[in-house]
Amino acid sequence: MNMLKKDATSPDKYDLFVQKIDHFQSLVKEKQNLQEQIAFMYQQFQEKMKPLEDELAAVMRKLEQNLPRLEETVPSSTGTAKYARGQLGASIKELLRSNPDRAFKPKDIADALNTKSTTVSLWLNKYGMSDEEMERIPAGSGGKRFVYKLR
Repeated sequence: MNMLKKDATSPDKYDLFVQKIDHFQSLVKEKQNLQEQIAFMYQQFQEKMKPLEDELAAVMRKLEQNLPRLEETVPSSTGTAKYARGQLGASIKELLRSNPDRAFKPKDIADALNTKSTTVSLWLNKYGMSDEEMERIPAGSGGKRFVYKLR
């Protein structure tokens, strides 16, 4: 009997197992409650965001519809730079100064300055021949082609 009295007052392995299961079940219930709260908050967030998303989509559709009209009015650029009187010569000399060890063909100068090579050739033939800073070096057959560099 002594053994039964002792066993009745202290928890046995089955009581301990039931206690562990009760604790586990309470954690599962807490997890489920938190999941429900998160789902509810997410649903509220979606309800608040829906009108803003719809408005954004409408604005994007309007932009897409109006974009072709705007593209037609944008003037297309010629792709080459235009130089005012005196600026072309200064730009050519600056290019030659920045690369003193290299001799340039008129086409290379035009490409570097983003302008037409005929414009550069005309300037070099008209003003470059008499410029004391620039050296005109014959290149190619017949001596009709020239390269330019600073002295």
